[in-house]
Amino acid sequence: MTVNKLILTLDDAKKIAAGAEAEAKRNEWPVVIAIVDDGGHLLYLQRLDDTQFGSIHVAIEKAHAAIAFRRPTKIWEENVVEGQLRYLNLPGTLPIEGGLPIIVNNQFVGAIGVSGVRSFQDAQIAQAGIDALTS
Repeated sequence: MTVNKLILTLDDAKKIAAGAEAEAKRNEWPVVIAIVDDGGHLLYLQRLDDTQFGSIHVAIEKAHAAIAFRRPTKIWEENVVEGQLRYLNLPGTLPIEGGLPIIVNNQFVGAIGVSGVRSFQDAQIAQAGIDALTS
């Protein structure tokens, strides 16, 4: 059986990044924006001015975790805060909010990870990026 599979294109990634960048700049938040495809392969990376370089790796890992498990990274952050420390040892997870899967027509096509400010702000930027694609 064959299935039609949607893919996240470079143009899609640029649109997502532009939406995320606009939200970050509106709030004057220096961040890194990482976008991966459904296989976790880095498709697009953007580092805004004055962003700490450590956020590069964190943004990529947030995106990897969000697509690997097809859920927002906030879920693991909440679990760890509640004392479920076993999630700290689950390979491929990053228990820090700011990674979101990208879903188009009920298909997981990729993920976005944002890092550089407080984790809930990272998530706000990531959501703005997804909204730019889906609106």
